[in-house]
Amino acid sequence: MNSKRGRKRTAILEVLRTEQEPVSSAMISAELMARGVEASERTVREYLSQLRGEGLSVAVGKRGHRVTAEGLAELDAATLLYRVGFLSAKIDEMTYRMDFDLNSRRGTVVVNTSLVPADQLAQGVERICRVFEKGYAMGTLMALLSPGEKLGQLEVPAGQLGFCTVCSITLNGVLLKYGIPTRSRFGGLLELVGGRATRFVELITYDGTSIDPLEVFIRSGMTNYTGAITDGNGRIGASFREVPADSRRRVVALAAELDAIGLGAFLKIGHSGQPLFNIPVGEGHAGAVVIGGLNPISILEEMGYRIESRAMSGLLEYGRLFPYAEFPERLAAVTAVGG
Repeated sequence: MNSKRGRKRTAILEVLRTEQEPVSSAMISAELMARGVEASERTVREYLSQLRGEGLSVAVGKRGHRVTAEGLAELDAATLLYRVGFLSAKIDEMTYRMDFDLNSRRGTVVVNTSLVPADQLAQGVERICRVFEKGYAMGTLMALLSPGEKLGQLEVPAGQLGFCTVCSITLNGVLLKYGIPTRSRFGGLLELVGGRATRFVELITYDGTSIDPLEVFIRSGMTNYTGAITDGNGRIGASFREVPADSRRRVVALAAELDAIGLGAFLKIGHSGQPLFNIPVGEGHAGAVVIGGLNPISILEEMGYRIESRAMSGLLEYGRLFPYAEFPERLAAVTAVGG
């Protein structure tokens, strides 16, 4: 299959995936034109015939066409190379868009959002707070979203709550405001022994993935927050950053200021050109290990609940955040209002 036909085929599958209702060939043709892809209605019908023959789409009477599970798998495979590097681009975008001001303590920060039924949150509230208490979270602040609230492209569905934690990319944004560029190299699992971080046992580079590394580790059951909050032996999410070596002293000072307002997440800041947790650092740079923002909610996965979490889900006003110690009371209040 030539590349031009492959692109049109992929574009048609993308239109079918986007639309929740069956779509006619005329509607697909119009949508493709809007996306800058030239395809007449007749051409679209030819492609649809091929897709149906391969089981990638299905005709729903006279109403139109719908993508199948096989079609979604085909689309994911076809767009994988385009999506690799997407995460790094999103990190840069969110870093630039957030406008939190450290001096005034106003503005937006980057947050992660997990969609969770209230009863499941209630079951895990004590353990979640323990993750914060032990210092295995990105700062000490969080937020709750009610059903129907929107954050970016995410809307909290009925019967669930949005559990928001500050994303560690917020640190990149703060440093950028002070003229310090930050390179996010990879996300990984940090092994704890007796409560002390010892080494990274898993690593995924941000440039080589389309999914947040911590999301991958959580879904794969590779974390061990239960051990981390009980006997101090476990595996928690963390990321590795690099900053210019000349900025190290300023970064250390800013880290202390961020700690004071509940946004502290620097586990360790290395020195110029020196390895950190056995990870080599580029010349003229210093390494930094940052605690993962999704860590607190991940404990629910270990309790057997399947949680939908989205890293870097959107921007939230700093004023919406509250200390984790208030979580039990606020959850009870939201649950009572919800009926």
